[in-house]
Amino acid sequence: MAQLMVHGSGGYITADLTEEQAKKADLGVGKLFLAPIGRIEEEKMLKYFCKNCQSEFDRSPKIQIEENNNEEVSDNLILVERGQYTCQKCNSIIGEYRVFQKKDEMGEVGKAKPVK
Repeated sequence: MAQLMVHGSGGYITADLTEEQAKKADLGVGKLFLAPIGRIEEEKMLKYFCKNCQSEFDRSPKIQIEENNNEEVSDNLILVERGQYTCQKCNSIIGEYRVFQKKDEMGEVGKAKPVK
């Protein structure tokens, strides 16, 4: 695990991330992003910065979870959970995340056909 800074639209979180989480967060633009990781465990988040407060806090932000009752977003892809990391002081959103799951782990996601 490594302590890394991951960015959201309203600030950033410094967290202990696994190699797999760091790979998911890297979108190839020189920064790591919260959204692709999914939910980070509270104990793994060491500190966060809120753009609204213009302050850094030595604890984790709040996690607000919205269960989605297995909403199908495409063929073989289910949105299991949607959540937000919010500032403990002002309740501004630091970043958001989504957790997806395949219905059939061996199957393909989506069935788009090329235009001829």
